[in-house]
Amino acid sequence: MPSTDDRRHIGFLIADVARLMRASFDRRVRRIGLTRSQWLVLSRLHRHPGISQSELAEMLEVERATAGRMVDRMERRGWLVRRPDPADRRVNRLHLTEEAERVQTEMGLIAERFLDDALAELEEAERAALTGMLERVKATVLAMGARRPAEAERRPGAAP
Repeated sequence: MPSTDDRRHIGFLIADVARLMRASFDRRVRRIGLTRSQWLVLSRLHRHPGISQSELAEMLEVERATAGRMVDRMERRGWLVRRPDPADRRVNRLHLTEEAERVQTEMGLIAERFLDDALAELEEAERAALTGMLERVKATVLAMGARRPAEAERRPGAAP
């Protein structure tokens, strides 16, 4: 069982808050018939219309076959369409249907209410500060991923 100090460790807090937020948001969108993978696909296609299945798989960090199965199910449900890429006949571009855009709009409203509820204890300045700090941490982590593994693990001041 984690000690009280473990629960205040920032790595634990970030992971726990992210997990709790995903679970709570899942419950809220379940009433409109969405699974987490479906709402992720809707969100990505809404923000990046016309991406390929391979690009979608990369964004979702899943295998191309997994993305293909999700796309197949959502296409059968009438939420997306595949359109041939005019420059490359081997590639299909993915687009949301009008129905899916309506679902995306409803999901967006649910997300706004959810974030307002989740951040209710923070003042506007605190929300802005939290956002800024998380953006800086994200940029740092992304930059760390761009380094060679040996370089990223090397401690400051350690001999090369």
